[in-house]
Amino acid sequence: MTEFNKLQTVKRHFFAMRNGIIADTLRKGGSQYKIIFGLNVPQLREIAERIGYDSDLAEQLRRNVTTRESQLIFPMLIDPASVEMNDALQMVSETTSHEAADMLCHGLLRRLPFSFDLAQSLALEDKSDNERYCSMRLLWHHISSAHTDEVYRIASQEADRNCGLTFRLARQIVDEIEFLREE
Repeated sequence: MTEFNKLQTVKRHFFAMRNGIIADTLRKGGSQYKIIFGLNVPQLREIAERIGYDSDLAEQLRRNVTTRESQLIFPMLIDPASVEMNDALQMVSETTSHEAADMLCHGLLRRLPFSFDLAQSLALEDKSDNERYCSMRLLWHHISSAHTDEVYRIASQEADRNCGLTFRLARQIVDEIEFLREE
């Protein structure tokens, strides 16, 4: 019987759960990935739960930038307690798509004890549009926190930039905080 390493096992799960309709839709929509299995988030979570935290496997998947599902699942395999600020900044700077950035922010970065500090550092003027996009994604999780005023300031500043990638997110944060303040 053939023994598979962990990476091969994950790829076999991807293959077994593949969805050609989703994969074709993503390709036609312009996805830059060379390999797309068409898995959805619940399927990726199911695979990640079977594996558990595995930093080595997560790193192998993170380096596999040609496969969509590798980029989406790797944040689910990293123990948040093992991530430092520099690691998080590097992961953000290397995200391969907005979908991957969303999964990174939602699956890992928002759970870090320094997620607000990370969001602040990603919101700086000299950061890329993608980094500021991640900042806005992380700030969503701090709308109703001790940092609300700072979240409002950062999101307002980002909305004023009128960047196509971040404007809508920043405006939604501002609107939500204004709505909450009216109550």
